[in-house]
Amino acid sequence: MQRPIERDPARANRGEIIDDIGRRINYARISVTDRCNYRCSYCMPEDGVSGLRHDEIMRYEDITFLCRVLEGLGVRKFRFTGGEPLVRKGMITFLRGFRRDFPNAALALTTNASLLGKYSADLAGIGLASLNISLDTLNPEKFRRITRVGDLRDVVAGVGAARAAGVPTIKTNTVLIRGFNDDELPAILSFAWDNGFMPRIIEFMPLDGALWREDKFISAREVLGASPFYEPWRPTAPEGTGEVPSGPAAYYIDNRNRVVGIIDAVSKHFCASCNRLRVSASGCLRACLFGAADVRLLDMLRERDEVLLREAVLTGMMTKPEHWDVSSFGAGNMSGIGG
Repeated sequence: MQRPIERDPARANRGEIIDDIGRRINYARISVTDRCNYRCSYCMPEDGVSGLRHDEIMRYEDITFLCRVLEGLGVRKFRFTGGEPLVRKGMITFLRGFRRDFPNAALALTTNASLLGKYSADLAGIGLASLNISLDTLNPEKFRRITRVGDLRDVVAGVGAARAAGVPTIKTNTVLIRGFNDDELPAILSFAWDNGFMPRIIEFMPLDGALWREDKFISAREVLGASPFYEPWRPTAPEGTGEVPSGPAAYYIDNRNRVVGIIDAVSKHFCASCNRLRVSASGCLRACLFGAADVRLLDMLRERDEVLLREAVLTGMMTKPEHWDVSSFGAGNMSGIGG
């Protein structure tokens, strides 16, 4: 059941969005495209999804205007996602312009890393603060099976290029699925630690009822309780991870000072500390990943109507629930939301 949020116009006017349970919304995840060069099985059906027409997605100028309004409302970190953001033509030019226009904002990117070999030097030069890499397996055959079209060598080369180029924070995101990659957990963690990356394990989320199966789900507690290195894990602060405070991951450290992030969106929820909003490539605001309600912003973006856009964002955040529940299962494909 969703709990209504009492909006405080004074707080909004001071450059903050704070809801009635004290959550400060300071992090925006913005999808720049619904297109992807992979077809990951937990993200979309095998035959893919119908792509939006060019005129149905936000132009770069629309995204810049959106970011300007969100910055005025207190957003301090912007993560650009997809689909795969680097498949969109002109993405590097856009990011250069973003860094020029928003010099104080934290800039982050989520990517499957297949194109990082080509763009890592540019990204490092732009001043990217954080890079999230999807890495669900280190087995080439499994990788091909889960992505349906991908080549693991491109990812390994790409993430290595990003580190060599000097991107300061690189996180590997692994969706753990029983019977598929749970046996690889030691190898995935070691790969990240040995290369100076931050490994993060993500619970398999029921965004699409046709793709999610309960018997494939592995909880965060099970991951930590069956540590492949038999080390006692202790909670730790996320310093050095590139996270805005109150991000989704809980971080743990062992006796060898190795840190792992756990995103327990299903078993524990991080709703009480959620600080984010999402905007799809089509310009629809979603206050909660599992929420079905979207607020269409595209017309206001195209008309550059700052007053209406601010009001729409604030109204949209009123739909942010105190926490999601089982009725949210099957909220949609991640590729259509903006992972």
